[in-house]
This record gives sequence, structure tokens and C-alpha cells, in this order.
Amino acid sequence: MRILVIGQAPFGAKVLESLLEKGEDVVAVYTPPDRPGGRLDPLKEAAIAKGIPVFQPTTYKDDQVFAEYQNHDPDLTILAFVTDIIPESYFKAPSRGAICYHPSLLPLHRGSSAINWAVIEGDSKTGLTIFWPDGGIDTGPILLQKEVEIGPDDTTGSLYFNHLFPMGVDAIVESVALIKEGKAPEIPQPEEGASYEPPCDDRVATIDWGKSVQDIYNLIRGCDPQPGAYSYWQGEKIRFYGAKLLLESTEEAPGTVIRVDPDGFQVAADGGIISVSKIRPETGGKVDAAAFASEKGLKIGERFGETK
Repeated sequence: MRILVIGQAPFGAKVLESLLEKGEDVVAVYTPPDRPGGRLDPLKEAAIAKGIPVFQPTTYKDDQVFAEYQNHDPDLTILAFVTDIIPESYFKAPSRGAICYHPSLLPLHRGSSAINWAVIEGDSKTGLTIFWPDGGIDTGPILLQKEVEIGPDDTTGSLYFNHLFPMGVDAIVESVALIKEGKAPEIPQPEEGASYEPPCDDRVATIDWGKSVQDIYNLIRGCDPQPGAYSYWQGEKIRFYGAKLLLESTEEAPGTVIRVDPDGFQVAADGGIISVSKIRPETGGKVDAAAFASEKGLKIGERFGETK
């Protein structure tokens, strides 16, 4: 079976490597264009190392790009971490269709920030779906799903790298085997329970100190590592990471710094305390929260706010 992979990043590279280890015939790889001055995409690097042709169109809506794609004569196209808009014609051209990896239990959390929203909304479990794309936003029939519990201290990063990344690679390999055996189902997604959320970016990452401590903690975990839930201190946007939830009572107003110690600083919230171990200021990378407090003079009694 002639397989074509569209994807990027370490996930796409691992999918390619795993398919080749199983002896699959990958005839071409499509990745985003190279970034000026940046390193090669890991999927592109992996393909070059194996002598597999690599294509990097700036758009998939060009007729010549589609004609070139058809010339590969794929039996199956695999979408492994795709952020480009792929027209439906690309899914219909292969003789066995196309499959796509999505890190949620569809139809829940459609969209580009599925893992983030599962954590932000306080879900107790999430998972992944391999589905047959149909041109909609994560709306095609389901081939298979895998579940994983969301621990009370999980972040978007820990869920992805510890669970949904390796599980996703295995699920794609399993799906290919089912397709080759003629046993791959196409289960329509129910509309009941379907949800779609916007990208998790700074438009949703601001900390509202009027919310409960659990809601704030979920936001911080859901925005870790990107984009980083943030609040303002002395006019500077400060992003919080490595947070812990302390269900301790405090009479201080939400957003007030109540403790600074070698482990970081703690901020009062409604119903508890948020302990922060790392922060990222507007300039530079992540630093220990304790070092930031010492260097910048963050003191007990000062308050974080939602605006400058």
C-alpha cells in the first residue's frame, strides 16, 4: 500500500519512522515550507535521511500542487499533525482515502487547541481519535479512539508528551494495519456533545482573579507550556508555569502575593492559593519564580491584575 504522509514536527517524524519500521511503503512526505534561518522540520529531516521525496507547498489550493500530489498515486494519505488547510479533494484522491490524528475524544474539543481546552475545562479524561477527514473541522467518521485520564496536576505538555504523542503514533500504525486488513470502521460522529473551541492564545489566556482557584489553576495548567496563562504586575505581562493548587484558606484579596520563598511565590485566589514555581516575563525565557521575585522585588501584599 502506497502511503503519503502530510505532517510536521517530532510527531510527524515519529509517525514516519514507525511506519517504516513496520515495512510500510511511504512514497512521499509533505511538510510546511522551511522557516528563514530556522532548523529543518524534524519530519523533513527524517524523510531526507530515508531517501523519501519531500514537498513543501505554500498552499494546497494550487492546481499544480494537487496534480503533483495525485502523481504520487497514494493508496492512503496520513495527516500527522497538520496545521494547514487541506482541501477535501486530497482526501478523496487516494484509493483508500485519508486518516487524521486528533488529540481529543471527538466530537468533543474539535479545533486546534483540543488538549488545552480539555485541561482548562476541568475534564477528567481525554484521549485521541483517528478519523477519516471529510473537509469539515474534525468532523469525519471515527476509525478508532483511545482514552487517558487527566491527572489533577497534568498540564497540556505532560498530557501530550507523556501520553497523547506516543499513543497517537501507535494508533496511526494500528489504523494502517486495520485498513490493510479491510477491518477499519467508519463510525459517524454524533452531534450530541460536540464542541469546538477557538485557538488557545492570549485572547483566552489572561487570568481572571474573580474566578475560583480551581478555574484559575485549570487555566494555568491548560496554557502550559503554550501560550502561558498570564497576569500583570507593575504593568508587565507575567506568565505562570509549574503551578500547584493549595486548598488553604486565606483572607487576602484574590491576586495578592501572600508568600515568597525559595520554591517561588504564592498568590491568593477564591477558595485557595496558587503556588507558582516558574514565570516568563515579557522579555526573555522562563525563570524560577523565586529568582524573579528576588531580582525584581516582588513583595508580599502586592497584587497581580488582569490589565496593565
